[in-house]
Amino acid sequence: MLTTDRATAEKYLATRKELADAPVEDVIAALTAMATQIRLWDLEMINRAKLGHIGGDFSVTDILTTLYGAVLNVDPTNPTDPERDRFILSKGHTAGALYSTLAYCGFFPQAELATFAQALSPLNGHPNRTKVPGVETNTGPLGHGFPVAVGHALAAKLQGSPRRTFVVMGDGEMQEGSNWEAAMTAAHYELSSVTAIIDRNRLQQGAGTEDTKTLEPFPDKLASFGFEVRDIPGHDFAALLLATQPSTTGKPVAVIANTVKGKGVSFMENRVEWHHKVPSDEQVTQAVQELTNA
Repeated sequence: MLTTDRATAEKYLATRKELADAPVEDVIAALTAMATQIRLWDLEMINRAKLGHIGGDFSVTDILTTLYGAVLNVDPTNPTDPERDRFILSKGHTAGALYSTLAYCGFFPQAELATFAQALSPLNGHPNRTKVPGVETNTGPLGHGFPVAVGHALAAKLQGSPRRTFVVMGDGEMQEGSNWEAAMTAAHYELSSVTAIIDRNRLQQGAGTEDTKTLEPFPDKLASFGFEVRDIPGHDFAALLLATQPSTTGKPVAVIANTVKGKGVSFMENRVEWHHKVPSDEQVTQAVQELTNA
């Protein structure tokens, strides 16, 4: 089990405290810098390991950055606090983005990222709650994270706790029937504390989501299942900050975050092969330049 990087965690907590009262433009500037660092660490990690899912990592990075940079009530120095908000990355194959985010916040030392996917490393190809602080549940088989999140939210309601539960899913993952069973359950129990964020990059392994099994009219489907739906540009921090606010209707919230697979690197953006392709050394150099000059 990894342990907290206390110095980084305390810096993260201090920054969160400062940003809580800061003008929104300052918050967005901080989130932009954080997202760039997370993408650079993720790129380095995947290049070293020669495996990973960089396209989905880069589409979900701004969502993770918003949650950990400004929304979630979590404390890396006390990662099992019973009253912490719960976060589940259901699209577990994008563990690289989550690991980089957790390291940025101090849940464990950034140096551990160098062990990603190596023998005996706690940083497996998919998140493991018994090895990595900040990981709420093991994910990898798609369609499982949302039902677990609904269970967490129902437990909070039964306990009278104000804690919130967030889950991030891939849009291809929404082709799994278990997610729609979870949606019905969340609406039935009026779980307004649960926020389901769908990383809508419109690509899945090998093809587009609409070519594989269409989701549209996606907002209407989620609304018909009893959700308060927020359809937003998924790389716009201002929109993400608003969309992750608590429910205004007493219903569970579904955020459709329209994103770009491979966001931030020109030769990866909207290219299906970057679902799990590993960049060459020359491509890494170009990617670093584009990310740092954005």
